Amino acid sequence: MLFIGNSLTTANDLPGLVEKLSAAGGGQPIACRTVAFPGYSLEDHWNRGDARHAIAVGGWTMVVLQQGPSALPESRVLLRDYTRRFDGEARRVGARTALYMVWPASARRRDFDSVKGSYQAAAREVGGLFLPVGEAWRAAWQRDAALELYGRDGFHPSPLASYLGALVIYQQLSGRSPIGLPAMVATPANAALLQSVAAEVNEAAATIRK
Repeated sequence: MLFIGNSLTTANDLPGLVEKLSAAGGGQPIACRTVAFPGYSLEDHWNRGDARHAIAVGGWTMVVLQQGPSALPESRVLLRDYTRRFDGEARRVGARTALYMVWPASARRRDFDSVKGSYQAAAREVGGLFLPVGEAWRAAWQRDAALELYGRDGFHPSPLASYLGALVIYQQLSGRSPIGLPAMVATPANAALLQSVAAEVNEAAATIRK
């Protein structure tokens, strides 16, 4: 799979965590490559060209797209526009598009619904896969409000949050349960909680798609 995004993807090596979970979980291994630059939107990636070139190389099953929260109306328009463009490139090499829902900055936590709406709309328009990582953050806080999911800057993910994101993405791509996977960066108790949360939000996302 190919990740196209920015530092919200590369923080704590999310793609590497997905690979490690895949190795531990059995089934077909997931190999990841990443094209990411700090602060980049999908429009920036399109204009730079590296991501399009990477897609054109081929061999991908899934192309995962990520930009900032995209909660504002103008940002949503751009997310949907460039998702359609990248989806066209992915389809040419037989790959499916996935949208990695992120989260708003801690100072704008009221924007979670808008972030979800933007990423869901972009995924729906191209028949893509919706990866509800931001939703998993909210579900995790419902279980334990003290979980530190934001990093020190109040925007980038903590290692615990990246582990949660990797659990969500691993299950969506592999179809295998995240329950019982290695704890990695989490305590055993937190790992069990986050694995349960990932399974819960993925089940909810699957129900919506039906």
